[in-house]
Amino acid sequence: SSLPAGRDVSIVQLSNQPPSDLPTTWQWTSTGPLVGPKNDGRGIAGIKDPTIILINGTHHVFASTAQSAGYNLVYFTFADWADAPNATFYYLDQAPLGTGYRAAPQVFWFAPHKLWYLVYQNGNAAYSTNPDINNPKGWTAPKVFYPDGMPKIIEQNIGEGYWVDMWVICDSASCHLFSSDDNGQLYRSETSLEQFPNGMSQPVIAMQDNRNDLFEAACVYSLPDGKYLLLVEAIGTDGHRWFRSWTADSIRGPWQGLANTEQNPWARSNNVQFDGDVWTKSISHGEIIRDGTVDEKLLIDPCNIRFMYQGMDPSAGGEYNALPWRLGFIAHNNPAC
Repeated sequence: SSLPAGRDVSIVQLSNQPPSDLPTTWQWTSTGPLVGPKNDGRGIAGIKDPTIILINGTHHVFASTAQSAGYNLVYFTFADWADAPNATFYYLDQAPLGTGYRAAPQVFWFAPHKLWYLVYQNGNAAYSTNPDINNPKGWTAPKVFYPDGMPKIIEQNIGEGYWVDMWVICDSASCHLFSSDDNGQLYRSETSLEQFPNGMSQPVIAMQDNRNDLFEAACVYSLPDGKYLLLVEAIGTDGHRWFRSWTADSIRGPWQGLANTEQNPWARSNNVQFDGDVWTKSISHGEIIRDGTVDEKLLIDPCNIRFMYQGMDPSAGGEYNALPWRLGFIAHNNPAC
């Protein structure tokens, strides 16, 4: 049930509809750091915020490039994970997507338009499109979901936070846009499937908690039984990043806790076993690898959950934009399967 990577992508359902009984306790194994900056004169300090899909045996990854001067995006592909460290980088500031602040990408195939969408932050909630994911030069100049700028409800609640980490997921009737404010609020807007990407409503607060407990990097996926899985990154009491999880019957919620405490996390240093050295104490901004089912419904297989994430040497410090983030992935063995 794999898909062609260009214009002829169609909606594919999982061939063996697995049970989406998700465990309430999670255990993971992790790779070491697989992808980091190149010594290519760009001066990149960290590779962050991966979004990843697998089509016909090829992994397609988009990520943020971080350095003191700011952020942009990079694209690379590989077949086997052993090839990931040597994957060629294509910097998307060379595409019409352009230079300037772009970060935290999400990629998906929007079947009604027969286009790939790349959603990211540029001070607003932005997107570019491309008919062929294999052509990194094809990403269009940014357009925004909120033409009037930051919505009022975010202005009123953001405090000293930042408006970050836009995420789109659709059902059969509507498309929903999530974002965070680094201050304890998760927001959600929606528009009809027919209007997308236009017509986003004013956001509502989808979830609210203490700043560190509901920080950023939210992602939402659909499950084969019609339920939804929400992941949100938190800052732990030890200062390191980790992920909480919830489920719901609708993208609109309400969200019920699944594994969402430091003692029983979705993914945190205390439930991840490393292959080799413990190279990171943070399991930070990432994405579940979508295999074949790459359209706007973001369907995942509960029996094969692998999560590409950013980690960092625990002894590293300094300016936030210059921190040495690297990419690896964790794999989960679901006992329900």
